[in-house]
Amino acid sequence: MGIPVKEIFEDSRIAHLEFELVAGEAGTGKELITPHIQKPGLLLTGLLDELHIDRIQIFGAAECGYVKSLQGAKLSKTLNFIKSPEIPAIIITKGESPPDSLIALCDEMAIPLYTTVLTTSVAIEDLTKFLDDRLAPTVRLHGVLMDVLGIGILLKGKSGIGKSECALDLVSCGYRLVADDVVILKKLPPATLIGTAADLIRYHMEIRGIGVVNIQDLFGITAIREHKQLDLVVELVKWDPAGDYERLGFEDSTFDILGVDVPYLKIPVSPGRSVATIIEVAARNRILKIMGKHPGKKFEANLKAALEAPPKARH
Repeated sequence: MGIPVKEIFEDSRIAHLEFELVAGEAGTGKELITPHIQKPGLLLTGLLDELHIDRIQIFGAAECGYVKSLQGAKLSKTLNFIKSPEIPAIIITKGESPPDSLIALCDEMAIPLYTTVLTTSVAIEDLTKFLDDRLAPTVRLHGVLMDVLGIGILLKGKSGIGKSECALDLVSCGYRLVADDVVILKKLPPATLIGTAADLIRYHMEIRGIGVVNIQDLFGITAIREHKQLDLVVELVKWDPAGDYERLGFEDSTFDILGVDVPYLKIPVSPGRSVATIIEVAARNRILKIMGKHPGKKFEANLKAALEAPPKARH
């Protein structure tokens, strides 16, 4: 799914780049679908022929100087090379004045032409970071996202299982809420999931019997986070004596989100069981695994060694 060019260049998060539209206003409604940016360079001379027409094109001093130096047939040939209405936008950096021929082409082909006083490297780096986030694949999941000891944990489960109550216990222990009820997850390259809350309900939590509360107002700014990388998915399920639950931890399960396999645990819930404490232990255990320490596999190895060892000689 693309984003209208006009919406991108008017976003407050890149206002510091000071983009100014100078031509091609009729094309600002076209959609950008890729975060990649191209600096044509030698492509304008005809030495290369790999212009990606779905990318924003960056013209620095070299490109502008080259276009301004051309006349007649050479100029027409160069302009024909970028004469595509599918180009989402062209940006001229370093405060360079746009060549008149380029302005005319952008108006003719409805290619938005922007200028910025910033250098090419700064414009490319900041705009790429913004587009990576803005165009990242996104999914909305029902659950609660917490930061526990630096581990981003998504609590899943059926409505009424106690996700919010567990999260409230964790907040009371000094851990941080990211999102309750609706968790928005974005996949950033190459395979990182970043979670945040919907703007309307950010920092709010529904507690049955009390209603909606504001965690920031109740516990202070240290009790909330705006976004957090997802490291672990924990599904809370109602205790079933016949249920299949992990007991030894020999095998690591995963949960697929946007093509990323996230470590996954299924935790049974029953009266008197401190779920918040179990979640904290799960976070600590996850930290150990990240450090290369796997208690379950170590126990399995020790058990296997003991079973394979020859019996001790009797005296």
